[in-house]
Amino acid sequence: MLTDAECKNASCPPEKKRARLACSGGLYLEVSPTGLKRWFWKYRKDGKEGRMSLGSYPEVGPKKAREAMTAAKLTKSGGRDPVQARKVEALKATRADSDTFKAIALEWYAKQAPQWSASHAGRMLRQFERDLFPWIGERPIADIHAMELLAALQKVEERGALETADRALMLARQVWDYWLPTTDVKQRNITEGLKGRLTPYRGKTFAAIVEPVRMGDLLRAIKNYKGGPTVRTALQLAPLLYQRPGNLREMEWAELDLDAALWVIPSMKMKRTKEKKENGEAHTVPLPTQAVALLRGLHPLTGHGRYVFPGERSHDRPISDNSVRSGLYALGFGKEQTWHGFRASARTMLVDELNLDPLAIEANLAHAVKDANGRSYNRTQYLKHRATMIQQWADYLDKLAAGADVIQLKTA
Repeated sequence: MLTDAECKNASCPPEKKRARLACSGGLYLEVSPTGLKRWFWKYRKDGKEGRMSLGSYPEVGPKKAREAMTAAKLTKSGGRDPVQARKVEALKATRADSDTFKAIALEWYAKQAPQWSASHAGRMLRQFERDLFPWIGERPIADIHAMELLAALQKVEERGALETADRALMLARQVWDYWLPTTDVKQRNITEGLKGRLTPYRGKTFAAIVEPVRMGDLLRAIKNYKGGPTVRTALQLAPLLYQRPGNLREMEWAELDLDAALWVIPSMKMKRTKEKKENGEAHTVPLPTQAVALLRGLHPLTGHGRYVFPGERSHDRPISDNSVRSGLYALGFGKEQTWHGFRASARTMLVDELNLDPLAIEANLAHAVKDANGRSYNRTQYLKHRATMIQQWADYLDKLAAGADVIQLKTA
């Protein structure tokens, strides 16, 4: 074994690239012509030779070098490559000061946010900051007990926000799923089973009329709406076109081709991921003759501006979501029918009352659907079919509004 004196006096002849002085068990001191001295341990794994650096002399003397070699041998005897094991430990050490729940959550968020729309990303960050970070944000994530997380979620429930608590649990679950594979901590995802400890939440449902006679009552009430023509037209188009409220109220004249009876909604306006907003196709909505007539009638009033339904205070902004909602309440239908609920009304009655193609209905709703063979539904190819279907729907609504006998004969 090398002594400290031998290490101190070791040198490399000028004509050589390096000199190696054996110590014991594969440990040796390598000396360069410049006088640099480093410890290495030579070992074999899976039939291949490897070497591991154990530090420089004199910072690491012979005794410490042998101790380091002994520790590396123990790692190797445990079935792990000592060099790779040290790299992993070094990587883990760089995270030691950052393993709070907040740090891991923000790291996960930073990877997800580019795929989300700006509004969705903002909502998720606000939820972290409001509902989770104040209670467990500064706690080391490995030390957080399930009861701590449950207590944070129950604080959300206490303010009556059951849906928000459910969503906060979903976010926490994804943070733990993200963190667990990179740690040696032997624990399960602590969010497992917590949903059962929360107040049951059935999900948001939008009030929607699906009974033909009652729908007829609503349509007649809308026709006689005493408010402004802008809101009245929006109310009339909502059941006809059954598009998302945000898309309808933000409808622009530039998106309409009334001669072709088409409304083309840009992809960036659709409810999609950021990537699909930027690269997806526009959503084309066929317009029935009734919708075209309503829009032509409104054009003299708002056609000089950008929006079909401009706000009262500023024509540079569309009407608010509350405009149509307030209109429905003014008509006495606010608790039975929501603006968004017109989509459910159409989806249900198109199938149950008119027995029309569910795939075409879903395509008109801008839902991603596939046919029986698993192929994505081709909205362009079936545009004519969808136009025929939406005209049938508009004609059916006219019959309901007129109080006609619209009972469908069911075939076996």
